[in-house]
Amino acid sequence: MLNYYIGIISKSSYQTTTLNKAFISINSTYFSVLTQPSMASSNPSNENEVVIDISPIIKVYKDGKVERLMGDPQVSPSPEDPKTGVCSKDVSILENKISARFFIPKIKDDQKLPILIYFHGGGFCFQSAFSGSHHRFLNSLVKESNALAVSVEYRLAPESPLPIAYEDCWTALKWVLSHFDDEAKDIEKDPWLTKHGDFGRVFLGGDSAGGNIVHNMVMKFGTEKYDGGVEGRTQDSNMGYSVPRGVEIVGAILGFPYFWGSNPSGSMTIQENEESLPYRVWELVYPSAPGGIDNPMLNPFVDNAPSLANLGCSKVLVYTAEKDLLRDKAIEYVEALKNSGWKGEVEYIEVEGEDHCFQIDFPDENLEKTNGLIKQMGDFIMLKNV
Repeated sequence: MLNYYIGIISKSSYQTTTLNKAFISINSTYFSVLTQPSMASSNPSNENEVVIDISPIIKVYKDGKVERLMGDPQVSPSPEDPKTGVCSKDVSILENKISARFFIPKIKDDQKLPILIYFHGGGFCFQSAFSGSHHRFLNSLVKESNALAVSVEYRLAPESPLPIAYEDCWTALKWVLSHFDDEAKDIEKDPWLTKHGDFGRVFLGGDSAGGNIVHNMVMKFGTEKYDGGVEGRTQDSNMGYSVPRGVEIVGAILGFPYFWGSNPSGSMTIQENEESLPYRVWELVYPSAPGGIDNPMLNPFVDNAPSLANLGCSKVLVYTAEKDLLRDKAIEYVEALKNSGWKGEVEYIEVEGEDHCFQIDFPDENLEKTNGLIKQMGDFIMLKNV
């Protein structure tokens, strides 16, 4: 089933802003954070030469410094958000590697809630589960959907190039699902998940790069052959979590999903495609990708990509916006999914007059559209359209 929802509210402007610049010094083996931008040398030298410039997102200097041009400051969790009443807390999943921010609405003591595992956007190279914009967005979505959300903090490129972020997110997904197993003894279980999580209603969601992660996690979940649980391990770790027998992912939410490839979208020329931000960002974040820009994790439409018929959920929501550069690829994904033989239901939402991740980056510019999209997502999680 394919449903269309087109926003009809008046168009609003979109502006790129520069927020919270951060410098990171690197060498061939590790990156270390320099907490103040002023710590970077201002003396002109070859070391300060920019070797990679993907403005307005990120710059990499000859001496290894990385300057993030986009992203907003991190905020602390709150015992009760004053606007939504949602409570949040931070949890460590894998020490010094993976963590998450939990969100839970006001509920009764014994109430069970849908579980939303969320992956933030940022081109795999900026933003955070703890950023103010994502914190605000998850507060609103959790209130609307009455779900328990786990927003995953995965490691970023270029410090940690792909596929590390995919591995982190797979570990986080397995960690959450392992709470379904009463006999699991290899984890310290979180009481919110054990007491309030409904493992019959598990959803994955994400925006931009996070939407890409959702696709790859659900594909892996669907293609892996679980026989009472399969243990997986993250890079540089001896800890693994098993997916218990019987647990399923009901739905996947792909917001403004980051898909790309060597075939240009729409009227774009080959040269324009190769100079585009999605193309150049992928080369930065996954320099060793087999197949390069046509790696199936970025381009699920290539001939050697796993069949979308194996997608490991029964419902998919894809949403984008009229002005989003990634819009055409999102539509291509929906059509490919419909024609793949996959047995589930897909819903497509396109918001008129808006641009990429508007409901996160500029939610107040058109509250009616922002709230309308969040309501559609909440209805999907609450299975109101079933």
